[in-house]
Amino acid sequence: MLIIFDCDGVLVDSEIIAGRTLQLYLEEIGFPLIITEDRHNQFHGLTLKKIREYLEKAAGHSLPKNFESELRHRDKIAFRRYLRAIPGVHETVPSLLQSKCVASSGSQDKIHHSLRITGLLEFFSPHLFSAGDPGIMRGKPAPDLFERAAKEMGFRPEQCIVVEDSVAGVEAGLAARMFTIGFTGGAHCGIGHGEKLRSAGAHEIIEHITSLPSVIELVEK
Repeated sequence: MLIIFDCDGVLVDSEIIAGRTLQLYLEEIGFPLIITEDRHNQFHGLTLKKIREYLEKAAGHSLPKNFESELRHRDKIAFRRYLRAIPGVHETVPSLLQSKCVASSGSQDKIHHSLRITGLLEFFSPHLFSAGDPGIMRGKPAPDLFERAAKEMGFRPEQCIVVEDSVAGVEAGLAARMFTIGFTGGAHCGIGHGEKLRSAGAHEIIEHITSLPSVIELVEK
């Protein structure tokens, strides 16, 4: 069995930090769009390219050419200062005897940085997959990233369990024909988030990462 973890919002509690950093950056450059909580929730699980496309279309205004690289730089600084692992991850992940990997919409650099500063890199390296890796044509909600991770790790879809906190991630897991768990333990997950993931098709919803081993045990049966 292979457990495929998303990174942001599942292993590291990054989404609120990223949302705040994005809004401050947009305010600084005078971009005519406010990032409300609902709007930022729509970005969860998406690549920066997709986020850029959404922002420019919604505002009818172009972003700077270096938008992605500048935002990644600002995220790095903010993460170094504020980022923490999701509560219970340090205890839960090492206890899992199944194969494990990370499959994230973030860049390889971002994945490494986030896992390194939260002390989680040793549990997954070198099995880290990014939507920006060569040959992956589509990010979440397409199944490409999860399919690549499974193939590289040597597992069939029916042997994989995906853990995701975003609607796009849940949709990607289902499109890849994998058992998909919706996770609602991140600080960004408000009331009704679990229902959104369930409506997207998640097979199971967990609020605490410490509940993951028992769900895996049931799936393996």
